Amino acid sequence: MKYPSMVRIKQNFNTNSILDIPERVRFEIAKIKPHEIIAPGNSVAITAGSRGIANIATILAEVVSELKKIGAKPFIVPAMGSHGGATDAGQKKIIEHYGITEAAMDAPIKSSMEVVQIGTTSDGVPVLMDKNASQADHIIVVNRVKPHTDFKAEIESGLVKIMAIGLGKQKAADHYHNVFMRLGHYQVLTSVAREIIKQCPIAFGLALVENQKDETEIIQAIPATKIEETERELLIKAKDFLPRIPFDPIDILIVDEMGKDISGTGMDQNVIARTVIPYHQVPTKPKITRIFIRDLSPGSEGNATAIGNADFTTKRLVDKIDRHATYMNAITSSCPEAVRIPPYYDSDREVIEAALKTIGDIEPEKARIVHILNTLKLEKMLISEVMLPEAEQIDNISITGSANQMKFDATGNLISDF
Repeated sequence: MKYPSMVRIKQNFNTNSILDIPERVRFEIAKIKPHEIIAPGNSVAITAGSRGIANIATILAEVVSELKKIGAKPFIVPAMGSHGGATDAGQKKIIEHYGITEAAMDAPIKSSMEVVQIGTTSDGVPVLMDKNASQADHIIVVNRVKPHTDFKAEIESGLVKIMAIGLGKQKAADHYHNVFMRLGHYQVLTSVAREIIKQCPIAFGLALVENQKDETEIIQAIPATKIEETERELLIKAKDFLPRIPFDPIDILIVDEMGKDISGTGMDQNVIARTVIPYHQVPTKPKITRIFIRDLSPGSEGNATAIGNADFTTKRLVDKIDRHATYMNAITSSCPEAVRIPPYYDSDREVIEAALKTIGDIEPEKARIVHILNTLKLEKMLISEVMLPEAEQIDNISITGSANQMKFDATGNLISDF
């Protein structure tokens, strides 16, 4: 079978990444005047989520340092719902993968799946809280604000979500996802977060926004009473920063890796414009006929949630799946469809040949193929030669290579140098 020749391109994003992360964290925290909120000797729980957030270890370490300056006793709490197989050790392992260790933070990590009920929403939904966090004198919520993969609203993924789902651990995540089907994500998340702010000593929030290069663009400390209002404003900016694939339609999208550290759905559904979950909301473009996911990221710790969004995969990815972690996440989020495994082959070459046979009456060498590392890093990609005239008309795209045949190693796997 003849394959299309591929051309390397680059999207030139206009970004303003923060160069001195620790200095910006110190500046933002100073605006909150933490010494007026937190007394010397007070314990402070700081959230750490399961996503691969840029500079997160540096940011959390600086938060810890600033708290110690006023005599507080900070500790880190994994806040990630059911991830890590819904175990104490599993959740601690995830954040350690990001460099969030007790040594690096110079603070304890208290990982527990135990929760306590601290209230009830007006809809009768019980509000659950990580037991360790609930016993702290203060809580600081830290998270990235970004478009959610599953729904569209004024508030999606950010500080509100990490309070409701993250600090609620597996028990809350399981219950809330079922209630989502009746009340919707936005209603449940915001009502739970409001009750947490009302009942718990939230000192402040630290919101992070990343740009198209997966770099930190915004760090903003927010008073507890302003979290919901400010997150709405930051989400608008975050949506503008969301990287996208600038081609439509696409016959085959080749993705080198998926994982929970990249997106809650392994591949960001906002990027691939696809979901197998009936009640999820995703964009209508780009129209992608076939998605081939090559591997599972190391940071995903075997969690292959939303592998069901792919049309083809490899045996090496399937062999890396931790069924317990994957099924726990899928059942907790009421999305069993998301973990259906697509056809998989021993080599990439076999997958590509199978995929090319299922895109319609298109000659294989003329197929519109896009090859990316993952849905988080979209600055560099490969496109098939037939798409070159289209790419040349897009203002922010540079052609950075000449047309070359796909290269395979001795085992029939693509040679990818992202």
